[in-house]
Amino acid sequence: MYYTYILRGPKNHLYVGITQNIEERIKRHQNGDGAEFTKRNNTYEIVHAESSSTLLEARRRESQIKGWRREKKENLIRFGKPII
Repeated sequence: MYYTYILRGPKNHLYVGITQNIEERIKRHQNGDGAEFTKRNNTYEIVHAESSSTLLEARRRESQIKGWRREKKENLIRFGKPII
């Protein structure tokens, strides 16, 4: 199982990533291991996560979400779906 997740940083920035183990990945982010976003912003919260059965599906979903406007990402976070 793979997860696509969204983190919200202290200045309301959003970070989209993928992992196989969401709890372990969050710990790694908190320890400064990973993306520059989480190294600079160690105060953040996970605001959305969804599962995929394959790495390819998770990567495609990550790419799709990263390509969205902020409003669409916020709707996914708020309502669980990207309302246009």
